[in-house]
Amino acid sequence: MSGDAIGVGLIGLGTIGTGVAKVLDGNASVISQRLGFSLRLVRVADLDTKTDRGIDLSGVQFDDDTAGLIADPKVDIVVELIGGYETARRFTLEAIAAGKHVVTANKALLAKHGKEIFEAAAKRGVDVAFEASVGGGIPILRSMREGLAANRIESLHGIMNGTTNYMLTEMESTGEAFEIVLKRAQDLGYAEADPTFDVDGIDAAHKLTLLVAMAYGAELTDDDIPTEGIRGLAPLDFEAAEKFGYRIKLLGIAKRREGPNGEERIEARVHPTMIPRESLLANVDGAMNAIAVHGDAVGPTLFYGAGAGEMPTASAVVADLMEVAREIRRGSAGRVAPLSYMPDHLERKPLVPPGEVHARCYLVFSAADEPGVLGQIASILGENGISIQSVIQQPLEPGARTVPVVVLTHPALEELVRSALAEIDQLSEVLAPTRLVRIEEDL
Repeated sequence: MSGDAIGVGLIGLGTIGTGVAKVLDGNASVISQRLGFSLRLVRVADLDTKTDRGIDLSGVQFDDDTAGLIADPKVDIVVELIGGYETARRFTLEAIAAGKHVVTANKALLAKHGKEIFEAAAKRGVDVAFEASVGGGIPILRSMREGLAANRIESLHGIMNGTTNYMLTEMESTGEAFEIVLKRAQDLGYAEADPTFDVDGIDAAHKLTLLVAMAYGAELTDDDIPTEGIRGLAPLDFEAAEKFGYRIKLLGIAKRREGPNGEERIEARVHPTMIPRESLLANVDGAMNAIAVHGDAVGPTLFYGAGAGEMPTASAVVADLMEVAREIRRGSAGRVAPLSYMPDHLERKPLVPPGEVHARCYLVFSAADEPGVLGQIASILGENGISIQSVIQQPLEPGARTVPVVVLTHPALEELVRSALAEIDQLSEVLAPTRLVRIEEDL
């Protein structure tokens, strides 16, 4: 954009896009004071040009012409906020080809097509910034790329989905079942009408994909990450967790591991996890997010805040806009490695197979109320090298055919645990698949 201002074009005027417009307008003076020049919204494209968003767009060209926005010489930075995969991918690549810098909050897009997008941006010499894609308003990606850049990252554990964290908090505090709490989350606007991405862990896997790339220089997609959601959890699990001194959180977990020949391997997974009640992550409740990162030099760090919502996410988007605007003015745009590692040092790295994860496990067996069943279960576990730490046999509920048997194991390879469960679930006295929740102690 000519003159003193850097021009911004916004594709998508939904909840987050509206927040971005509000921040750019309401905080224009402080933004210009920090930059030394103006950051101006000059054009907006959205299919819906009729709905009143409650914002003043006078002086801003607002229509449904995305191609025109991308080609507009007044637009220096394109903000993609439509979400999804293919259309967002097309707009992003078109903007890059036109020599525009791109800011996005679309973790799904980058988890699927990040390699293609970052390579295109590097060839064209433009920036792609995406702080809002992980942790909403928490500056976790910038911290990984800058503040923790001198560290080897030993591990990270993240509560990265506010919907599921709200639901788990409610299930624990009320004793209500998953379906009841999901309905409440939908009524309150925390969960979508189709909650699949949230409750099945897919959203968290998208975010973990980006964090693993930034922490370890590992090239991967979310399809590479073993992922489980929270649908299978029951009120009993929260009662048992309390008795054992744990709380249940949906975690994205990544760790640096050494392979048999000394090579670096990455352990990455998303699943419900029992964690010690006294840990900091265990006390992150409601729709809040938190990510614990352990670096070899800095030690443990914790990043906490609102992981979603109009204004927290808009805060991260505008912070990216400011960073890119500075690079444009310095003449150094396109030289910052977006994933922390230089592009030629991003590579496929071996992932630790799920069966090699070594951890304690919480198991719930639905057993017939008959003599000897617990002995059979214990025997099969023992034959597979799995040692039992604690057992709780729940009372038989009136009219019930099965009694829940809760087992806490000592640390064991998941491959052995899965093998034992496959055998146990074949017993005629076990009337439903065994439920497994992993336990993480090193938080």
